[in-house]
Amino acid sequence: MTKKFFKILIRCLFAIFVLSIVLVLGLRWINPPTSAVMIETRITRLLGGDKKKPIRYRWIDLKSISPYLPIAVVAAEDQKFPSHWGFDTGSIVKAIESHERGHRLRGASTITQQVAKNLFLWSGRSYIRKGIEAYFTVLLEIFWSKRRILEVYLNIAQFGDGVFGARTASEILLKKSPSRLTREDAALLAAVLPNPIEYKVTRPSRYVIARRRWIKLQAEHLGGTSYLARLMKK
Repeated sequence: MTKKFFKILIRCLFAIFVLSIVLVLGLRWINPPTSAVMIETRITRLLGGDKKKPIRYRWIDLKSISPYLPIAVVAAEDQKFPSHWGFDTGSIVKAIESHERGHRLRGASTITQQVAKNLFLWSGRSYIRKGIEAYFTVLLEIFWSKRRILEVYLNIAQFGDGVFGARTASEILLKKSPSRLTREDAALLAAVLPNPIEYKVTRPSRYVIARRRWIKLQAEHLGGTSYLARLMKK
């Protein structure tokens, strides 16, 4: 009985492994119609009786987005994005050391990790979820280009309450086309990414304004849009 159980388990795990690779490979060329976070948000609103609040999401190709937004997001969220393989070990070590000194455990997720968890996984904190996130992070780095990872991130990232993606954020929150975003606009959108429910693009707090200023400086120190020039050509 035990032997039969393990055979079934191995077959199930192998099937899940194959399906996960097929899914990741497919999304290399097919633009995701939604994400796990969007689905979870919809379900939460339905169960909470908040059916009238829409989830707003429209895909846009990276070439149609102002080049100031990708560099602003990289400067804000993951400055080593062009060179790492999905994990920023330096930031992870610093976060752990800071936590051991009694500080709140801060996030050290790369853009690839954020795509993995936002696109495929449920919210929450557990070792199982972290393990699955790491697995999908590796798959994304193997099968997708850095350009594709950044393109999907900019489309599924949340910029406001029910507002997902650069196109929707630009048009609804800033009332302009994503191709016309300025440095200020891009830095502002990137500034709210850590908590798009609390931080507002339309009513930026002092913290958001200060963070926008910091993001602009970081983007300049990285070399501006030229920092991602090679990545964008792939």
